[in-house]
Amino acid sequence: MSLDTGFNIWNQNKRESFRSLRRLRWGLLFFCLPFALLMFSGCRPSETAEKAEISFFSMNTLMTFSAYGENAREALLAARAKAERLDGLWSVTDEGSEVWRVNHSGGKTVELGGETAQLAAFSLRMAEETDGALDPTIYPVLKAWGFTTDTRRVPSEEEIAGLLERVDYEKIDLDGNLLTVPEGMELDFGAVGKGYAGDLAAEAVRACGVKSALLTLGGNVQAVGSRPDGTDWRIGLRSPWGDGGLGVLRVSDCAVITSGGYENFFEDEAGHVYWHILDPKTGYPADTGLASVTVICPEGRLGDALSTALFVMGPEKAEEYWRRAGTFEMILVMQDGRLLITEGAAERFTLDEGQKEALTVLSREADRPAG
Repeated sequence: MSLDTGFNIWNQNKRESFRSLRRLRWGLLFFCLPFALLMFSGCRPSETAEKAEISFFSMNTLMTFSAYGENAREALLAARAKAERLDGLWSVTDEGSEVWRVNHSGGKTVELGGETAQLAAFSLRMAEETDGALDPTIYPVLKAWGFTTDTRRVPSEEEIAGLLERVDYEKIDLDGNLLTVPEGMELDFGAVGKGYAGDLAAEAVRACGVKSALLTLGGNVQAVGSRPDGTDWRIGLRSPWGDGGLGVLRVSDCAVITSGGYENFFEDEAGHVYWHILDPKTGYPADTGLASVTVICPEGRLGDALSTALFVMGPEKAEEYWRRAGTFEMILVMQDGRLLITEGAAERFTLDEGQKEALTVLSREADRPAG
């Protein structure tokens, strides 16, 4: 199968959309992220609550943590220390990390620390539950595309076919804290790590007695409790096609995780667009008609895993999985502009004024257009 027939080539309109998204992405990175979540809220938290905020770079993304209460500053410093320590454990490029040791073990068994063992166990369990739509052994293919090294390129069909022989989560053996990865295979927990770090950072915040905090880790949002005045946090979702917002989610004490093709992509010399979310079965960028997936659920690790897996599955299989699992809500933004939103999320989502996307609510019984 040739590249032209095996992967859907974007037309000019879609390329223009992604160029706009690139401009938007950098704008968000340098301006919006430190302030976006409060700016999107529409009103400020209680003036009487003591507030602390820190921003730092970790896990290859900008993180901004805000907390309210007597021990807010102490809580944020503890959360930052947790995120940075986990980054040191889980980096695929840092020679001191546990993941690096596993990937360079030559097939020998490696004893992991408790947090890395739990991350590995969760990733392998989600790989099984999603039938391989999420596969932590995809790293050799991801590396060949250059998404982890900033040397972006389109691998040949032969190269991808060869690398796919090294992609199979079922070949990984995890026995408690003992992990064995066959020689030639490599792991990458990037599709789960930030979500897991968000969970553990939130635990660190709560351990300091803070009951109101908002932690952003790139495209991940971890809400600890509600706003200081007891109302929901208001999380703004960006439109994948312009500088405006898509809508606002009202949430408390949960995680909101978004994955999209526009987050990390490149164009070849012919103008063909390739993004970093790969289908483990084909080795090519997942092209299922989705522009982005937002998952709302109690745990960041689950939301992180599912936002990637559902993107790979596509809308039909994503809906089937949602009906079967029943542990999360989601918003699917289609490349053609349609929105598919589960009934639990629809109750907490308001489409921005001026947005004209066709919105369909997915219910447990039957789907219905939004009124």
